Formats: sequence, C-alpha cells, structure tokens
Amino acid sequence: MHELRAISLDLDDTLWPIWPVIERAEGALHGYLERHCPQTAQAFPMPVMRALREQVAIEHPHLAHDFTKQRLICLERALTSSGDDAAHAFPAFEALYVERNRVEFYADALPALDRLGAALPLAALTNGNADLQRIGIASRFAVIVAARDIGVAKPERPIFEHTARALGVGLHEVLHVGDDPLLDVAGAARAGMRTCWINRKSEAWPSELPPPDLEFTCLGALADWLEIAVPQDAAKKTATLP
Repeated sequence: MHELRAISLDLDDTLWPIWPVIERAEGALHGYLERHCPQTAQAFPMPVMRALREQVAIEHPHLAHDFTKQRLICLERALTSSGDDAAHAFPAFEALYVERNRVEFYADALPALDRLGAALPLAALTNGNADLQRIGIASRFAVIVAARDIGVAKPERPIFEHTARALGVGLHEVLHVGDDPLLDVAGAARAGMRTCWINRKSEAWPSELPPPDLEFTCLGALADWLEIAVPQDAAKKTATLP
C-alpha cells in the first residue's frame, strides 16, 4: 500500500476544455489587431498567425516551457514584418490573455476541487500560462507550479520534483491528476508520483505508456474515491493506494 499526502492537478483539459478558450482568445487578439494594427491583421489572419506561432515554437525550443514569451515573439515578428509598431505586442497580448483566463469549467470541476481539497492539500501543476488569480481559483490550491516560472515543463522530472518539494512531501506521496497520457501520467509516474488519468472522452490508453494507477471519467468520480480513502474525521490527512 502507498500513502498519499497531497494531490497535484493539471489545468487545461482537466478543469476546463482548452480549445474553446484558445479560439476565443485568438479571436480577441485578431480584433485588437484589426482596430489598432490593420496591416498586421490583414497580413496575419488567424490561421496564418497560428502557423507563425507554431514556427516560433520550433525555432525556440528553449522556450517550450513559456507560452507567453513564445506568443510575444510571434506578435513582435508579425507587427514588424507588416510595418506596424512592435510596441503593440504587449497590449495585443493582453487582449488575448484576458480571454485566455475566461474559462468555462467542466460541470464537475469546482465541486470536485472543493471535495479534493477538503481531503488533501492541492497543487496546480501546469505547462500553460493560465493565471489562477484572474480565473478566481488560486485560493483552492496550497501550491501553484507553472512551467514558465521554473523553466521546465511536463513530462520532465524536475517540475514534478519542484511540486513535491513545494508541498513538503515526497514524490511517492503525491497523486498527480491530469488528462494527458504522456505529459501527466507517464511523466509523473517516471518521476515517482502515483497517477490518475482523467479520461473524459473514454479513450483507449496508449499501449506504449505505463498505465495510470487510477482512471476516472471526471474529477467528481476521483473525489468519490478519495472521500472513501480519506475518512472525513481522520486525524491524519492521508489516503492509501494499492
């Protein structure tokens, strides 16, 4: 049996669906460019801007952990090449970032977070650039770990080690929860954490990866499991996992 003393959670596609957010945010960015930088808006419609963003990521692998810097490089390049003022990169990014942090939670997410947090300390562990203060859920987490802040991203071991240290527990005492088989489950398992796959679409597990310790279709089901594993009157907040 393995004792669990904390939970770390992925954000995008675990607490909320990310693609509707990205599409709305990129639309807001394009709207800003249409109003303030029409030459750039004309030269870089949304599909072209997205392709440039992907090219910047390829050219700057050392920034794989920092989506914000990648996006700013993309904007500065687009503005400069179109003859607009590169100083618009920051306000244009802010137009995007406002919408990036206007998320629509899965129906089970917030109630489940409250239930999970009542049982064990929670850490947010993300490769993305969501601002949990803006979103309004920072207080639900004892620890917030973002790849852009520590310089390394999932599935690399150091980001999981950093999270365990911040929580004040051992890697083997953390259950990492996420939707991505490689970044979340395989990465956390290789680092020494226990793992839970949130498989909202009931997909088949990739056969080339080590399977998760737990699998649920939603966070509410994980909360159900945890409330049994950690009795509400337990003096010591731990759970056990075979």
